[in-house]
Amino acid sequence: QVELVESGGGLVQAGGSLRLSCTASRRTFNDYFMGWFRQAPGKERDFVAAINWNYGGTTYAASVKGRFTISRDIAKNTVSLQMNGLEPEDTAVYYCAAGNGYSVSVPNAYSYWGQGTQVTVSS
Repeated sequence: QVELVESGGGLVQAGGSLRLSCTASRRTFNDYFMGWFRQAPGKERDFVAAINWNYGGTTYAASVKGRFTISRDIAKNTVSLQMNGLEPEDTAVYYCAAGNGYSVSVPNAYSYWGQGTQVTVSS
């Protein structure tokens, strides 16, 4: 079992930046990947970004590519999401997840989820 704890959410004006962090309770397996998803009120949970824990390869949703950067710190069991150029449309609860399923952009590929952290971007 892996527990994931997110931090770093908050309120920011459009154009601003936030950095989210997610710490795993134990070292993840080498064949796992870590992902960030977000869910706005009344909408489905959408993929944001993912990183291969062992090799560091990254994948981004088109809506955040060039603005968001996902990274990991193996020694600290932490994955981070640097969010720049935030827009009101980025407002959502952001979830960290860990998994080794078939597709990094699908929620069903992930076995473990954090509790979520709220990000609110004002216009």
